[in-house]
Amino acid sequence: MENAFSTRRFLPSTSMLLAFDMAARTGSFTSAARELNLTQGAVSKQIIALEELLGVELFERAHHTVTLTDAGRSYAKEIRAALDQILSATMRVISHPTGGTLNLAVLPTFGTRWLMPRLPGFLEEHPAITINFVTKLSPFDFRTEPLDAAIHFGKPEWPRADCTYLMGEEIVPVCSREFLEVHSVESPADLAGVPLLHISSRPDSWADWFHDQGIEKEESEGMYFEQFMTAAQAAAAGLGAVLLPRFLVEKELERGELVEVFDLPLRREQGYYLVAPHENAEFAPVVAFREWLLKTVG
Repeated sequence: MENAFSTRRFLPSTSMLLAFDMAARTGSFTSAARELNLTQGAVSKQIIALEELLGVELFERAHHTVTLTDAGRSYAKEIRAALDQILSATMRVISHPTGGTLNLAVLPTFGTRWLMPRLPGFLEEHPAITINFVTKLSPFDFRTEPLDAAIHFGKPEWPRADCTYLMGEEIVPVCSREFLEVHSVESPADLAGVPLLHISSRPDSWADWFHDQGIEKEESEGMYFEQFMTAAQAAAAGLGAVLLPRFLVEKELERGELVEVFDLPLRREQGYYLVAPHENAEFAPVVAFREWLLKTVG
């Protein structure tokens, strides 16, 4: 808190910035006063206060004219852009009080396979909301990244955030038909003797699956993949069997590129959650997106 208070003393008031911006635009304190419906003395007082705050002269004063200094020209350009941005944001809120921008982190495969095909429905219901996407595989801190919310897989254990459960998943063993023609897999135990593919973020999946089937299996060897879809493509190419969430490979299963080796899904306590820091829990775009997600997952 001490840091925040110490930096606030360098934050000029809006009245200072408006007076400076208008004087910079018009090249005259008198003209600026007329535009702002103030006295010339009031505008001059605000600009002097701003210069004292900055410790920099913004205008060169000569007789009845004022000219921006080099520092003043540079500052005016940035302040004008900032004021324009504030004005645009204000007009958007006035025009669309339920709109806004949602900066959302998503898991890559969940985003492309589950969310994107359904997203037009959300945008149709909420045309005033813009979503900016960031793909994230690794954990992150809302305090250090400009994100309003995230779709996260795991347990509802995110510090200083609200977690809304969306859905679980069934992880099933899949491979290509050609792979089954080459390798004899008649029972779950047979999978212990064939090439297995692994997901880096789920390194224990095969061990857990074999444990559920009552099969002893030593530490699994084989190729590791960072993303589900890369592993799915490797399995479709006949490189091995892999455990994948069924809903993420529905298309490959329908097209016959992959087949379920056994209908013996691995179920876990983890699930998909919409996570939002406490301060964003009631942010209108987050609320709208949360309600739509809950309706969509049923």
